[in-house]
Amino acid sequence: MEKIENNVCSIFIDESYRNFTKALNLINNTTDKNINEIYDRVLVISDENVYKTQLNKFIDLLNAKFVSEYIVPAGEESKCIDTFEKILEHGLKAGLTRKSLIIAVGGGVVGDLSGYVAASYMRGIDFVQVPTTLLAQVDSSIGGKTGINLGTYKNVVGAFYQPQFTFINVSALRTLPDSEFRNGMSEVVKYGFIYDYEFINYLLENSEDILDKRDSALRYIVKKCAEIKAHVVEVDEKEGGLRKILNFGHTFGHGVEKLCHIAHGEAVSIGMNMAFKLSLRKNLITKEYYDKFLNICKVFDLPTEFEGPSEQEVLSIMKTDKKNSFSKVNMILPVEHGKVDLFNDVDDETILEIIKECKYA
Repeated sequence: MEKIENNVCSIFIDESYRNFTKALNLINNTTDKNINEIYDRVLVISDENVYKTQLNKFIDLLNAKFVSEYIVPAGEESKCIDTFEKILEHGLKAGLTRKSLIIAVGGGVVGDLSGYVAASYMRGIDFVQVPTTLLAQVDSSIGGKTGINLGTYKNVVGAFYQPQFTFINVSALRTLPDSEFRNGMSEVVKYGFIYDYEFINYLLENSEDILDKRDSALRYIVKKCAEIKAHVVEVDEKEGGLRKILNFGHTFGHGVEKLCHIAHGEAVSIGMNMAFKLSLRKNLITKEYYDKFLNICKVFDLPTEFEGPSEQEVLSIMKTDKKNSFSKVNMILPVEHGKVDLFNDVDDETILEIIKECKYA
């Protein structure tokens, strides 16, 4: 078991769930205590997909005397006020107190929702992230962003609330269908373009091992991404500066995600393509750099175009992004190898043209 730790984040990376209790003891500065000596009750929140493949095994290893489960439907629709309220009511009926623990076992939706429940229940109780998808392991489970959607507005209700720790079982990735694995690869690729360009070369050189889900390759990419995310969050926990680079591909992508009803990772890769096209138009990058992006998208089968909604509909969603300010759309654009910057001076006409270029002909 490996540990990544700084002043904000605590992350454990392993290849099974066997050391979860050990991680719990390390965080609580105890030795050989079982979970019942640390918390009076445990609520495990998960979704239908994880319930079928991994949840029973995880709960058996917990050995908790008073444990209850809440299973939500898989998918973004569960990140809503109605589900949030139902889980809070379940917590009350299950007898959760301020000495109880919430464990999120699942992907980004489960983690975001569970974290906000934990932040809100009795004004905040402990919770732990146990991400089971690639996207959640490398991104959403780290950094303390929790929340739910409000209609078409994504993540506008929520809180910055750090988990006690994130426990990553890399072997869980082998249970993912290829489509879900590709969904996470967009966030993996993102880290190379925003922070560590050499990582892009590693991904290309080791693409076969990654796509075959070889243990060593999976562990390397998860650890690399977790280290970058943890560092960025430590420097800027509340997204006042450096953390904004993590939004690369997201401002464009959120509009496409909501309107096209596609997976988050797919929308991010399309959003990154839009950002690259805009940077190229502004002469911020070279054509060769853009071609490198297109190549890695091809290797990992990441989408770069979409079909469906009009350009104006996508722009309208972009303008509701919570990261905007002073009525300007804030966009993270690539400016050189492994580096991005914030721009808010792009006019609507240019944005509409870029969106149009990324629609299927």
